[in-house]
Amino acid sequence: MTTPVDASMMNPVELFMTADWVVKSVMVGLAAASIWSWTIIIDKAFRFTALNRQADDFDKAVQSGRSLEDVAAQAGPQPEHALPRMLVIALSDWREARQKGALNEHQGDLLMTRIDRAMNSLIQREGQRIENGLGVLSVVATASPFIGLFGTVWGIMNAFGRIAAAGNTNLTTVAPAIAEALFATAIGLGAAIPAYIAYNKFSIDAGKFTGRLEAFADDLQAAVARRLGAPSAPPPPPVEPASGLNLKRGV
Repeated sequence: MTTPVDASMMNPVELFMTADWVVKSVMVGLAAASIWSWTIIIDKAFRFTALNRQADDFDKAVQSGRSLEDVAAQAGPQPEHALPRMLVIALSDWREARQKGALNEHQGDLLMTRIDRAMNSLIQREGQRIENGLGVLSVVATASPFIGLFGTVWGIMNAFGRIAAAGNTNLTTVAPAIAEALFATAIGLGAAIPAYIAYNKFSIDAGKFTGRLEAFADDLQAAVARRLGAPSAPPPPPVEPASGLNLKRGV
């Protein structure tokens, strides 16, 4: 039969209310860290889902056979997603260079260097943006167990003091005090485990998305290089499909 002491020992509210103020501070801090990490986890889950869905839609548009000018025009002059923004930048540099007439080898190299730097800068900024918040998850994942352990050690020290004052070491006297101390470790693990899993998962997702951007940048640069190697021709209007840099064909 469960005694009243046993019931209160397993009650989280009772454990918190009867804990020492230091242990209470540890519990409150860990609970706040857990709420903060869960806010980041939910936000990142929605953001990565949206980013990958938009990237899939953009890939379908690019691979549909339409000219890249048409795809860029559909995305708008300042698209929010990184992939169409890369396309707009590359096409803008290409049109600006072609408006001056046929390019010699040196001018072509300068164009490729300018596009390469623009792509790298955009990828770096986008990588930093999508990784924003992962540092918090890393700190929560690594520090929470130790903070909870500190609360446990402090609580056990107080528990031994209560036991010595009571002069009684039976289970009824020891168990509530020990349970209060161990509850801090439980909260620490409860904050650390989701943060650790989410940090690793989102780090992998961020790496995959950055790799996707780098692959598309390579495709764009290859398309520009093929166009530069093609026979010279007057620069067509930007809206004309025949002027498109095609990632699927050789010109």
